[in-house]
Amino acid sequence: KGRKHILRIIRELLEFNPVSNKTDLNEPLRYLTNAIRKRCTAFIISDFIAPDFDESLRIASNKHDVAALRIFDPAETAIPDIGLVRLYDPESGFEKWVDTSSSGVRRHYSEWWNNFSEKIKNTFIRAGVDSAYISTGEDYVPALIRFFKNR
Repeated sequence: KGRKHILRIIRELLEFNPVSNKTDLNEPLRYLTNAIRKRCTAFIISDFIAPDFDESLRIASNKHDVAALRIFDPAETAIPDIGLVRLYDPESGFEKWVDTSSSGVRRHYSEWWNNFSEKIKNTFIRAGVDSAYISTGEDYVPALIRFFKNR
């Protein structure tokens, strides 16, 4: 398809305005499975903090060559000790005050993050999806080069 096609895709991605502020990976994965008839290579770029997309990912991966690029912010991996803070989830509207000076709170969050990361890794493996983990705090080019070399 060529350079014009790639530029059009990039432009569409940059101009995309979601109709919902909730993450639902099932919808694009179902679209990929049902609407794209010919086998293709599809890149899913997300933080993958979304409910119950395992089955949709597996089905899409059986039909297409699916690769997952998991983007994460290093600040998400641990809660700093900064006292009482208000946490707000823009997707759900949920907010809560949390005492980050509590070592139990920080340990619980760290355990959750590690368990979540392991669950996502296992989801990719079970679905037969190649994956790369890209930190917002680093240059993404070396991570992508490693990913494509390993593929």
